Amino acid sequence: MRIATWNINSLRARMPRLLEVIDRRDIDVIALQEIKAKPEQLDLSGLTERGFEVAAHGLNQWNGVAIASRVGLREVRRELPSLPTWGEGADAVVEARAIGAVVGEAARDSKPLELWSLYIPNGRELDHPHYPYKLAWLEALRKYGAARLTPSGPGEDSGERSATLFAGDFNVAPTDADVWDIAAFEGKTHVSAPEREAIAAIEKAGYTDLTRDWLDAPGTFTYWDYKGLKFAKKQGMRIDFLFGSPAVHEATTGAMIDLAERAEKSTSDHAPVIVDVHL
Repeated sequence: MRIATWNINSLRARMPRLLEVIDRRDIDVIALQEIKAKPEQLDLSGLTERGFEVAAHGLNQWNGVAIASRVGLREVRRELPSLPTWGEGADAVVEARAIGAVVGEAARDSKPLELWSLYIPNGRELDHPHYPYKLAWLEALRKYGAARLTPSGPGEDSGERSATLFAGDFNVAPTDADVWDIAAFEGKTHVSAPEREAIAAIEKAGYTDLTRDWLDAPGTFTYWDYKGLKFAKKQGMRIDFLFGSPAVHEATTGAMIDLAERAEKSTSDHAPVIVDVHL
């Protein structure tokens, strides 16, 4: 399977770009973030004509996630366990930031692949309430990921129960090499020690960044702000990832960041990130 993740920054506005990426890169499954729409507001005909099934989760014009697959899509879930809420009192909600499904036509002797499309909270500022919300969100993801790799009962095999892939916009640059100039981020989110420790904890739980080993060189980013010609100046961040369980890591045969798409007009401020997985 060729699997991609892309913060598309409005699916309704960029459906033509999505179809172009799918056709050009021969994508089988794509996890999307910031679709910015309710499912009933989406025209999915271009995807369904190409043989894709689509599961989407959106509550309003903010956030929103989706998975599109032409190799099977079942057991859709629209919330990870124990996610924190955002908002006060009666307005507190579990935002539309996670959707999971089993994808792929697994052979009888192979593990099913559970894919999650994730849009981790931004955090905004270090002293903003969104920052502890972000850390709580990442901890909920770590706990779920760890549980996926833990036997559920006596006598069960100590290995992972099924292959798991967390794909999306994590809004964290795990190392200094993942930002264009670490000095420019002093005192800001995305590079703080607690955020980086949260990503490291997900890796320690058994998940591997599937793209890092395939990067041509440090400075291969996935996000560039629209303002100030950041893409042309190569002033970006690497904050979009696919974290795979051991079975997925073993089965990964290649990866790339689609920089050509970010150079297109009217596209997202994020580039698609693509991995090839042979389960």
